[in-house]
Amino acid sequence: MFHRFAFLMAASLPIAIAAEVHVVEEIVAKVNGDIITSSEIAHTRAALKDELRRQGLTGANLNTALQQQEKDALRDQIDQLLLVQRAKELEIKVDPDVTRRMAEIQVASKITDPDKFHDYVREQTGMNYEDFKQQVTNQLLTQRVIGEEISSRIAIPETDLKKYYDEHKSEFVREEQVFISQILISTEGKTDPQIAAAQKKAKDLVTRARAGEKFSDLARSNSDDDTAKNGGEAGAYKRGMLRKEIEDIVFQQKKGYVTDPFKVPAGLLIVRVDERFEAGQASFEEVKEEVNSRMSQPKMGPKLRDYLSRLREDAFLQIKDGYADSGAVPGKDTRWKDAVELKPETTTKEEVAAHHKKKILFIPIGHGATPAATGAAPASGTAPATGTAPSSSAPPKQ
Repeated sequence: MFHRFAFLMAASLPIAIAAEVHVVEEIVAKVNGDIITSSEIAHTRAALKDELRRQGLTGANLNTALQQQEKDALRDQIDQLLLVQRAKELEIKVDPDVTRRMAEIQVASKITDPDKFHDYVREQTGMNYEDFKQQVTNQLLTQRVIGEEISSRIAIPETDLKKYYDEHKSEFVREEQVFISQILISTEGKTDPQIAAAQKKAKDLVTRARAGEKFSDLARSNSDDDTAKNGGEAGAYKRGMLRKEIEDIVFQQKKGYVTDPFKVPAGLLIVRVDERFEAGQASFEEVKEEVNSRMSQPKMGPKLRDYLSRLREDAFLQIKDGYADSGAVPGKDTRWKDAVELKPETTTKEEVAAHHKKKILFIPIGHGATPAATGAAPASGTAPATGTAPSSSAPPKQ
C-alpha cells in the first residue's frame, strides 16, 4: 500500500484518580482547529498491534514490526486530519457514498435488524454505530482528496490498464446485485381525496424523473422517507432482499431506469436503478477506475508525501514536547505554545471538549471499511435507508 494509516478507536480509557474517576486526556498535537490526544495515540498502538497479529506476526517479529511502525503513529494521525480538513475546504460531499458503504456492510453482515446491526458494529470495532459511520465518512473524504488532488494527475496508458485487467481477471468477479434510490409518497392516515392527490404526485414525479430531472433532487424535495436527506439512496441488494414485484423489475432494467409507483404499506414507492451488476466476470469498462487506482498506488507514495508536506507548511500545527511527527517539514516551528490556563498534562476530557473542536475519527485508507469478520449478504426484509435504521418504507420482501 502506498501509505499506512492507523486505525483509531473512538473510546477513551477511564483512569481512577484518588476518590474520583476522571478521563485524563493529554493533548498531544493541535492541527488547525482539531486536536490529537494521548488516548488516541494509545489506541493507534493497540490497533497496529492487532493488525500485525492478523498478518501472522508473533513474538520478537511482532515487537520489531510494532516498534518500526509506532514511530509513525502521530504522523499518520496528523496526515488524516489534514486530508479531512482539506476535503472540507474543497467542499467534497460523500453522504450518498457513506449510505451505500454502510448498506454494503449490512449486506455483508447478514443482519437485517437495525439494532442488532448496530450491536454487531460495536462488537466488531469497539465503537458505537455513529462513531464508526463517522470513520467511514472520513475515510471516503480522504480517498476523494487523494483521488482529486493526486491520483487524477497520474496518467497510466489504457493499454497498461487493459493488460493489468487481463492478468487479474479472477479478482474482478462479482455477485449479482442492484443499487437503488427511492422516493416515498406517504399515504398513511390520509383521506381518500388525499390519497388521490398522493397518487397524482407520485405519477408526476415519475414523469419528471424520466424526463431527465435529477432523481436525488426530487427525492430531497418530495420524499417522505428517511432516505430523502441522502437523495433517496437506499443501498445495495441481492436477489431475495426486495419485495418480489420490485425485484422482478429492478433486476431486469438498466442503470437509470425509474419504475412506476409501487403500493407499499407506507404509501407509494418510486424506485430508480442506480447501478446493476450481473453475476460473473466484470467487464474492463466496469472496473477500469478500480484498475487505474490499483496501478496508481505504487506511484503515489512520494507524491502523497509531498502533498502532505505542503499541507503541513500551511497549517497551524503545535506538537507537545516528548512527541515527534516523523512527517515534519524541515524549518517549520511546531513547538508547543499553549496558554497556561489549559495545561495538557492535567486536562480532563470535558475540558478538552470545552476548549477545542471535536476530534476527527478515522479508519485506514485502502483498508475495507467493514468491521472485522464480515460475512455475506443479510437476510431479506430491509433496505438500509440512511445508513442507520432501515426506513419503514424500504421495500421489504413479501
